[in-house]
Amino acid sequence: MKRETLFLKAAVVLMGIPVLALCIFFVPAVSNFMAELYPEAAYLHDLLRIGLYATAIPFYIALYQTFKLLTYIDNNKSFSELSFKSLKNIKYCALTISILHVLNTPLYYLMAKKVDPPIIMPVGNGLIFAALVIAVFAAVLQKLVQHAIDIKSENDLTV
Repeated sequence: MKRETLFLKAAVVLMGIPVLALCIFFVPAVSNFMAELYPEAAYLHDLLRIGLYATAIPFYIALYQTFKLLTYIDNNKSFSELSFKSLKNIKYCALTISILHVLNTPLYYLMAKKVDPPIIMPVGNGLIFAALVIAVFAAVLQKLVQHAIDIKSENDLTV
């Protein structure tokens, strides 16, 4: 099992690198673009920058929790309270990302109004949908792990 989880751990690390690059290069560029579109409302580009950076925080927390979950799987603790807590944290992080992007949607709309083609809105909505899918998937896995923990504790009591 260690080989598969090693691959997944590498994938988790590799997922963090492009998001870090986006935070370093893309967010300031988008913020400056917003400032050019609406020079009279200087606060809009600050709100956009804060909103996009704020989504990176729960993303990296979720990546860390995923890395911990893979470590638990390596240590044969996949059906434990620790795994349950990691899945719960991943679920909450995904919900937080989705909520933050919903709060950014008016800013995406303002940018899409002045850009041709307005690709910004579908991308923003796609991010919301992707985060919600991850939250639902983590919730389902969380319930499965809880059910397995209950069965395991019930079997431990009967022995």
